[in-house]
Amino acid sequence: MAIIVFQHSERGGPGRLGATLRDHGFKLDIRRLDVDGAKGLPADLDNVHGIVSLGGPQNVGEPHEWMSGEMELLRQAHARQLPVIGICLGAQMIAAVLGGEVGPMERPELGMPLVSLNPGGQTETMLAGIPWDCPQFSTHGFEIKKLPAGAQALGGSKQCKIQVFRAGIRTYGFQYHPEADMEMIRAYAAADGKFQERAGVTAEQVLAEAEKHYEMFARAADRLAVNLATYLFPLSRKLTA
Repeated sequence: MAIIVFQHSERGGPGRLGATLRDHGFKLDIRRLDVDGAKGLPADLDNVHGIVSLGGPQNVGEPHEWMSGEMELLRQAHARQLPVIGICLGAQMIAAVLGGEVGPMERPELGMPLVSLNPGGQTETMLAGIPWDCPQFSTHGFEIKKLPAGAQALGGSKQCKIQVFRAGIRTYGFQYHPEADMEMIRAYAAADGKFQERAGVTAEQVLAEAEKHYEMFARAADRLAVNLATYLFPLSRKLTA
């Protein structure tokens, strides 16, 4: 039994979240749909602990032949109440397939915006120990405009109102990148000059901001990873795997 991890780019790996899940005894089955296409999708959800859908340069609504298949699998996993974690693009796909709305931002968000937890986020088990106001690394040009019916926003930034949400009992979306380490942040910051220009920042500015806030960001990100590994995945299923 394994946690399926959908990776959508070379630089967008599971990072600290993947390391923490492995440290807690979980097996990760990483699928590169950006390379293998729809054939990288599992045939079913048998022997699957849960799904982690990572970020990527793609956007919801673009004609990627694997995207509809991944979104349907996310919908099925959510319906079965399996643990589902979406990060950036992954969070947007979850929101869209469950009936929410995703679209382009007026200006991309790139850097370390302050993400503030609302009262729901402040009392959310998965966010226990996370500062109510915390800089989080973000890089995205699309955003969740409207959550699916029944989903709850848990926190947002000044530029992006839905940075964290929960749908049902075991589905969580993070618009920011809690899995990122400094190496990953450097790769994202330097990846696309046109994107930086649209966001109104330079790679040097992004890295300076990241270095300034990295200690707090990393501490909160590690705590989140432990919370997810500890509380989100049912212990009884792990013991019988």
